[in-house]
Amino acid sequence: MTDHAAPAGPVIEVSGLSKAYGTVKALDGLDLSIPRGGVYGVLGPNGAGKSTLFRILLGLIRPTSGRVGILGGEVGDVAAMRRTGSMIETPRYPPFLTARQVLTWLARSHGLSRAEARIDAWLERVGMTAAADRRVRGFSVGMMQRLGVAAALISKPDLVVLDEPTSGMDPPGIQEMRALIRSLADDDGVTVILASHQLAEVQRVCDRVAILDRGRLAREGRVSDLTAGRARLRFELTPIAAALDLLGPTARLEGDAVLVEARREEAPTLIRRLVEADVEITEARWQGADLESVFMTETGGRDVR
Repeated sequence: MTDHAAPAGPVIEVSGLSKAYGTVKALDGLDLSIPRGGVYGVLGPNGAGKSTLFRILLGLIRPTSGRVGILGGEVGDVAAMRRTGSMIETPRYPPFLTARQVLTWLARSHGLSRAEARIDAWLERVGMTAAADRRVRGFSVGMMQRLGVAAALISKPDLVVLDEPTSGMDPPGIQEMRALIRSLADDDGVTVILASHQLAEVQRVCDRVAILDRGRLAREGRVSDLTAGRARLRFELTPIAAALDLLGPTARLEGDAVLVEARREEAPTLIRRLVEADVEITEARWQGADLESVFMTETGGRDVR
């Protein structure tokens, strides 16, 4: 995407990173290395430290202790920060400006001409061509997210940090954003760091993820590796309480169904156990592994937000 010479090594290198607000530790000795290329998800329940990490990476707040490297430099290094784009939370712009004027204003702040910023191209790419000349005062949350992503990209960054980019979007909008994020990584060579509470979308779009919990790294790796071997057997049955007792600690309730982590060779034994206990099974089928089950295991089931 850019003309910058990309240095070797990870785009982000965090070592012993801590941030305290009084007696509360938002980050607690976090160690994390984010490789160059692809889409990297940062997940965690409310209070896990995701937003604090992003703000430190972007130089918005200072850590209490630890070291942070970004794009081969230190946080605050002008060269590194110019090659980084970001959208943290729902963006806000002067309400009297149109979407096109917002991007023109931001391009000038980067020292870019309108041609260099490719404003029309980015408006089209985030699905805002039809709304380009509307004032942002009337924009929905989803439209503001689209504009925020375009704003993060006009400087042609090597690295972009997106915090909840699909917030407020309808299902078609979420699909479009997913396609854009994958295209940035696959076609433009941008490294995308993404935080989202929509775990199914994270599983579809991310190559690797880090799961944070209480300011520390709970799990990290390729999505395919983290979800491997975690297939679950889904039962629709009655009575549910008796089934949960019989199926053991890996069983949990999801809606009106019971899910249990099991190897395929264990299925006949589990079904026989239920039948012998007079549990009526109306459906039993395998359900593919998902990132949600990994997240729930690593965080104790606390809310992803």
